Amino acid sequence: MSDAQKDFRDLLHTQRVWDVPLPRFDPSSAPAAPLPLFHAWFAEAVAAGQTEPHTMTLATADAEGRPDVRTLMLHDADERGWHFATHATSTKGRQLAARPYAALGFYWPAQGRQVRVRGAVAPAGREESRADLRARSTGALAAALTGSQSEVLPSREELVRASEAAWDRARSEPDAEAETWTRYVVEPREVEFFQGDGQRRHVRLRYRRDGAAWTRELLWP
Repeated sequence: MSDAQKDFRDLLHTQRVWDVPLPRFDPSSAPAAPLPLFHAWFAEAVAAGQTEPHTMTLATADAEGRPDVRTLMLHDADERGWHFATHATSTKGRQLAARPYAALGFYWPAQGRQVRVRGAVAPAGREESRADLRARSTGALAAALTGSQSEVLPSREELVRASEAAWDRARSEPDAEAETWTRYVVEPREVEFFQGDGQRRHVRLRYRRDGAAWTRELLWP
């Protein structure tokens, strides 16, 4: 084993989790549907000082069924599902067009909590996607207007030039449109809530859609 590999493993093995008091979660008090519990846990994560609680992982699969994952921001969570947005021409956009299913993962270490969502993915309508873009910050709009997401970048200088032009347009045209910008909704079939426990007696509560209702069940940690 090289010294660099040993140093990495030693550093890795010294890391600890949940060096904070963890809240208790009684699954018997959970609501009949997952959305109210997600809203409550999100608010509690914000109150606990969790950094960027609206970030999440998005897992998709390519045309060969090989998994892919990245981190992005949640745009909403309502009765339809969990919302995010990206360019339809990006890697994830193309993957979703070919295989319209995804999984989301939220991790809030400030409270030892995770939330997992799995389900079909549907693009929102054109007007809703436009509204999503208009609601974003100038910087986010500039990033969307830069375009070419996931394509090979010939040089850093080319990105700088495209970004500067996009920033100029975003400032002068706050209602500018990026034609490929698309809002997506993950329509949940399963939602799992994980509450960590210092004695490793973690609580896992899974909701499974059963027609118009939800079935709740505990899982072994």
